[in-house]
Amino acid sequence: MILATRNPHKLLEFRRVVGEQRLTALPEAVELGPETGETFAANALDKARTAAAATGLVAIADDSGIAAAALDGAPGVLSARFAGERASDQENLELLISRVPAGSRLSYVCALAYVDPQTGEERLFEGRCEGRMAAAPRGSGGFGYDPVFVPDAADGRTMAELEPAQKDAISHRGAAIRALAAWLAAGRP
Repeated sequence: MILATRNPHKLLEFRRVVGEQRLTALPEAVELGPETGETFAANALDKARTAAAATGLVAIADDSGIAAAALDGAPGVLSARFAGERASDQENLELLISRVPAGSRLSYVCALAYVDPQTGEERLFEGRCEGRMAAAPRGSGGFGYDPVFVPDAADGRTMAELEPAQKDAISHRGAAIRALAAWLAAGRP
């Protein structure tokens, strides 16, 4: 399977759950278009379809982000571009910190798409992780908004303070990947 991303953090997360031998990184020659969908699912499907069509292989892709209750669900699908089209993770994080009060409810959301170009089969899997905004960034693990996301399912640590296996066990992406892995194990290719 091809994983339609160039994000090395995502590739590592997927490989930890699905297995390195089953997953190939997106070839450099394959261009993914801009994320223009209004939902995480639409963006994930678009990326998976593009990768599958370009390679002729089964492709999986995710789109994920953070939704802040204090911002009526924003940044949502714009999470990677919250502070601007070419914003860094740090710039996006700083903007969220400036706009969302500590203790506010946050949700991490992940839509994961599976596309088989040979059969035309498409499947969507979703994962969510509920939490709250930390008073200040903490931890050096993870990426993106992890330093300020305190998951309900943890012991008060941010996602960036968790070990990779702990994060995988409760994260939005981990939940979506496990759903995909269970589906594949149940007899899918």
